[in-house]
Amino acid sequence: MSHLTYYNYDGVGKRNQAKFKYSQAVRIGDRIECAGQGGWDPETGVFYREINAQIDQAFANVDLNLKDAGGKGWKQVFRVNSYHIPLNDEALEAMVRNFKKWLPNHEPIWTVIGVTRLGEDDMRVEIEVVAHDPK
Repeated sequence: MSHLTYYNYDGVGKRNQAKFKYSQAVRIGDRIECAGQGGWDPETGVFYREINAQIDQAFANVDLNLKDAGGKGWKQVFRVNSYHIPLNDEALEAMVRNFKKWLPNHEPIWTVIGVTRLGEDDMRVEIEVVAHDPK
């Protein structure tokens, strides 16, 4: 699909592109689709250990990823899929707290799923989004 434009932010984005052979985001017309973002430090790739910190960082990484792809961040997000280990009330409360912080003016559609494994050993959350970015 060489006609599409793919994006990989500096640090983890470019590291994962080289290591795992995938991109962080792709632009398809006025849409930006983002690969799942975890609670890692975007420069070093080190995961935050505590679930609230990991979810907070995953939201910040989504924002970074969208902006790197030329978008305006969370305010353009209309779809969210989140994957959790474990899926419990603490994780859901952290997600809702971040929705209120990052999306104060609208509520995207959201699918939340509990899983047994994510892409790396220390991952406890992965958040993927689709945003509408009209040019």
